[in-house]
Amino acid sequence: MEKRDYYEVLEVEKTASTEEIKKAYRKKAIQYHPDKNPGDKTAEEKFKEAAEAYDVLSNPDKRARYDQFGHAGLGGAAGNGGPFGGFSGGMSMDDIFSMFGDIFGGHSSGFGGFGGFGGGSAQQRRYRGSDLRVKVKLNLKEISTGVEKKFKLKKYVPCNHCHGTGAEGDGGAETCQTCKGSGTVIRNQQTILGTMQTRATCPTCGGEGKVIKNKCKECAGEGIVYGEEVVSVKIPAGVAEGMQLSMNGKGNAGKHNGVPGDLLILVEEEADKELIRDENDLIYNLLLSFPTAALGGAVEIPTIDGKVKVKIESGTQPGKVLRLRGKGLPNVNGYGTGDLLVNISVYVPETLNREEKKVLEEMETSDNFKPNTSIKEKIFKKFKSLFD
Repeated sequence: MEKRDYYEVLEVEKTASTEEIKKAYRKKAIQYHPDKNPGDKTAEEKFKEAAEAYDVLSNPDKRARYDQFGHAGLGGAAGNGGPFGGFSGGMSMDDIFSMFGDIFGGHSSGFGGFGGFGGGSAQQRRYRGSDLRVKVKLNLKEISTGVEKKFKLKKYVPCNHCHGTGAEGDGGAETCQTCKGSGTVIRNQQTILGTMQTRATCPTCGGEGKVIKNKCKECAGEGIVYGEEVVSVKIPAGVAEGMQLSMNGKGNAGKHNGVPGDLLILVEEEADKELIRDENDLIYNLLLSFPTAALGGAVEIPTIDGKVKVKIESGTQPGKVLRLRGKGLPNVNGYGTGDLLVNISVYVPETLNREEKKVLEEMETSDNFKPNTSIKEKIFKKFKSLFD
């Protein structure tokens, strides 16, 4: 199913401020919260969809990429079901509550975090692993078709000895006595307005609601160890220099089977020896010999898919541009393909032998070798347009 526009999902304008986006998400989250819509799969999907939209639009970097490139700017064409851009298909409800606890009034899995709907209790904290960043260098051929790249990543992975729990053997974990398993503690503070109550992360268990009795000897109770993983990344066609893609869940593992971070892939583009990129169009500078420009003929032009022959009309003037439609790069959002523009220049010999000079001197008196007014205006009009 094709992804909806994130601004449409949250029902905000593209100029909306961060606070307006936050308020809009909170409104949607209340409307489609699972506690208010038990067993309603449609409401659950809308709840996840709103969380995905908020994840992007509340992050300045992600929002800038989305505004410029759409869903593909987050790593793949919209609605392709791939590993990039968004998490509604791969993140659990607990993950959403963990990531956006501030929206739900402080890590709440129930509806009580919103206030007024009742029935909720504080959710224990889940650690989130940090993001990883890699660079990928692509040539025009790879950009034109899309490509799959493999990376060997040095990163934190779940401990095999304790399976990510951080506990040795059957040591397991016990309920934290400080917070009684809630992950938070209530503090009373005296102010000029009276006693104020605040909820804070439990200092004993770090918000998890439990403490490990016997820590794993391999990971010292962290649940993660430093290792490596080979990750395969599908780069969509049409990406550009500086674009950053994201792959959910392929960053560092979170402690105690927490939420893994993301893998961020920065695109770098290799300069081509012959073709120049201009957004989705490609430019090739063709230098014709004087005889070919005057007499016409056929020349070979490089394209991404190999060389093609192009007919040169007799009397071709410098500055003329030939357009080879569809020979450029595909739009990253799937909206068509650019063209190959052949910019023609004519080479004038720098040195001539006696015989060549004699031939040209004889031709100089011919009216055909004298530029007329219309040709002059046409050439200089194109030249002038370069500076407009």
